[in-house]
Amino acid sequence: MAKFVAQGCTRELLISSVNHAQLSIQPLRKTAMNIIFEAGRLLSVGAISILDDAMLTEGLVLVPYWRSLRPAEFFAWYSANGQRLQGFFGPLTAVTALLSIASALLSLWQGHPGRWPTLLAAALLIAVVSTIYLYFRKANASFTAASISDVKLGAELTRWATWHWWRVGLSFAASVAAMMPRWHVGYR
Repeated sequence: MAKFVAQGCTRELLISSVNHAQLSIQPLRKTAMNIIFEAGRLLSVGAISILDDAMLTEGLVLVPYWRSLRPAEFFAWYSANGQRLQGFFGPLTAVTALLSIASALLSLWQGHPGRWPTLLAAALLIAVVSTIYLYFRKANASFTAASISDVKLGAELTRWATWHWWRVGLSFAASVAAMMPRWHVGYR
């Protein structure tokens, strides 16, 4: 301090310089947080898109294939591959939902103008996850155990496909909602 006074600096000038230095760091912190939050929103959009593509493939490739099989062939196929499907879709769905929820919470905390569409995307993905517990868990277990009669399998696959396309629709709506902050000029 004595050195600064000797050079003509007063205590007030020194304090003013320190305060200015601290204030100039604040925008950098805010910018870093904005980058992190924006990266979270982009990761969420990417994860939802991957989930959408995977579910489209399931609905457009696997379901028609399953319907083409005789009941014994279907049950054998599902018994051999059901765990693989669940091993793929389970983590993908969970990670996507968690990223979307984190993105929504961060957007709310930040007060981002796109927070409401981001929150809508998270809510829609929670609805996608809920279909697992409302229908798919039991249906998939019955396929693995071959506990559905051959006569009822066709109707159950139709029901499965209906639930699946509802789930795909919810996920696509979540994808649109998650991308809305990118499209709307007022959000930037």
